[in-house]
Amino acid sequence: MHHPWKLTVREGSRVERSRHADLDAALLALEARVGGLGATRGATRAFMRSYDPVGQVAARAELAGPGRLRAGVDVRGDGSAEAFRGRLRREVVDQAPGEDAFAALRRVLGGA
Repeated sequence: MHHPWKLTVREGSRVERSRHADLDAALLALEARVGGLGATRGATRAFMRSYDPVGQVAARAELAGPGRLRAGVDVRGDGSAEAFRGRLRREVVDQAPGEDAFAALRRVLGGA
């Protein structure tokens, strides 16, 4: 059986991968997995710079699909989430009023 959608979740050094038959199943798995990743972080210093929690990516969940489609959700160090499209040129998905990162991602990918 062919499963064209791949979900990769990265949290720290842990990486989890799963495959899904359709976009809706992949989006449900992404939301279920990322919904539990709300650990907050403090400010961090690296390479002579200071990074506030909102500027840190604590976890990333990325979908890879047909036609080289790449999209996902970043969980920030302050617990907020932000949807994105693309891989090398990551483009933030703007959220409509009343929409969370998961709904915004679903909207731009055309999921039900």
